Amino acid sequence: MMLPGHATAQGTASYSQRLTTTLAPTHFRDSADHLQVSSIGLGTYLGEADAGTDTLYAAAIRRALACGCNVLDSAINYRHQRSERVIGQVLAALVHEGLVKREEVVVATKGGYLAFDGEVPSDPRGYVDTTFIKTGLAGPDDIIEWNCIAPRYIDDQIERSLRNLVLECIDIYYLHNPEAQLQKRSRQEFSEKIAQAFAVLEARVAAGKIARYGTATWNGYRQPQTARDYLSLAELVAIAEKVGGKEHHFKVVQLPYNLAMLEALTQRNQSVGNEMVSFLEAAHFFGITVMASATIMQGQLIGRLPASISEAFSGLTSDAQRAIQFTRSTPGITTALVGMKSVEHVEHNLAMAKVPPATMEQFQKLFRERS
Repeated sequence: MMLPGHATAQGTASYSQRLTTTLAPTHFRDSADHLQVSSIGLGTYLGEADAGTDTLYAAAIRRALACGCNVLDSAINYRHQRSERVIGQVLAALVHEGLVKREEVVVATKGGYLAFDGEVPSDPRGYVDTTFIKTGLAGPDDIIEWNCIAPRYIDDQIERSLRNLVLECIDIYYLHNPEAQLQKRSRQEFSEKIAQAFAVLEARVAAGKIARYGTATWNGYRQPQTARDYLSLAELVAIAEKVGGKEHHFKVVQLPYNLAMLEALTQRNQSVGNEMVSFLEAAHFFGITVMASATIMQGQLIGRLPASISEAFSGLTSDAQRAIQFTRSTPGITTALVGMKSVEHVEHNLAMAKVPPATMEQFQKLFRERS
């Protein structure tokens, strides 16, 4: 049975109020459209596509929701659909057990990369041909570097993700790295493809299948304007307004931001009127929530941070906690996403929920060290 409903302002506020007796009140933040979301979210990208990893993620998700994390992030291609399925199984069980309510939890997923079903097939290209091309979901010209945002394909992927997640409505649905399409398309062609995809997403919002949508990117928003795969937030918002009107539902973006990838804050590559501003400033101007991915760079920051970082964040016990504190303390970042597939990591990382964000003095000192 699919879980009805979706995350709501009242539901997420109830969750935050229930947890703030033991957590810092600043751990929960308002999204641009008034959800109360945790400053640390659980990501599900890493790990083998096997039953053992499924079990680890199931325990980690269950523990995260108990520790004050109400943002769960996935994508249909993560672990060949298995990450979505684990989230769905755990959330359905917790709701059935009365431990959480559906409207308290923000579930985000992504569509855009071709996804296998549970495991890598013996003939990957044959699978793609049979599953997507021969069914008419996508044409050969729609697929660029295993990325596809064709309307029928995105519509199909939403339905598959709903089944995987056991949900009637997905809270955030991202187009996954749409900038990949720019490798072989002109800007005009790309804008037309985005408009077609946004039309599907607005229709799915109207149908109650998703609540809001956005883009989850790796390179697009961090590039100089001259880069082939550069994305302009202003242009995407304009497309959303053309498709969905002033009340469009393009409300959330996700991009990498951490101690080693500072572009969202430091690079003035986005236009707002006649002014060039940073991505975070542009997102604030357009009323868009920012979720930061790669908070600890898939573990690459662990054991590599200079002593100055430890000094600035005295009292924290690991590089993971320091990296999380930096990202969640950056003005303009709502949630720092961290891949967590063990209960131990969940408990260690979510200990930060009891700690207020860094002061502006701490943050500025840290930023000076890294910039």
